[in-house]
Amino acid sequence: MPKYHNDATLPIPLFPGSHMVIDDDYVFLSGLTAEDIQGGETMLGNIAEETRLVMRSIQRMLASAGCDMSDVVRVDVHITSLELIRDMDAAYAEFFDSRRYPARTCTQSPRLYGSAQVEITVMARRPAPHQL
Repeated sequence: MPKYHNDATLPIPLFPGSHMVIDDDYVFLSGLTAEDIQGGETMLGNIAEETRLVMRSIQRMLASAGCDMSDVVRVDVHITSLELIRDMDAAYAEFFDSRRYPARTCTQSPRLYGSAQVEITVMARRPAPHQL
C-alpha cells in the first residue's frame, strides 16, 4: 500500500498532490524547484546553484525513505532554456557516480513555478529490506 507523504521542511503543495509517494519498491518525488525550498529564492537566477539546492533537497528526501542517489533510476528535468543545459548538467552530475547515471529526460519549459529555472522530478528504487 503506497504511503503519501509531505516533507515537513517544504510548504504544503499548492497543487493537488504529495511531495513523495512511497511503496514497497519505489519512491516517487514530485517536481521540486528552488522556489519550493525555504531560502531558495536566494539561488534564483543561477541555474547551477538552483540545481544544487534542489538536488540536496532530493538527497535529504530520499534518505528519509531509506534511499540515496545511487538508488535513483529515473529523472525528469525541466529547464527554462536549453541554452542553460551545460551549467545545469555540470551541477547535476556532481550528485551521481559517473558510471551510473539514471535514465533522464530534459525538456525546455519556459514557465516554471515562480522564477525558478529548473524543476527536477525523481523516481528511486528502494533497497531490498535486507540491504537497509
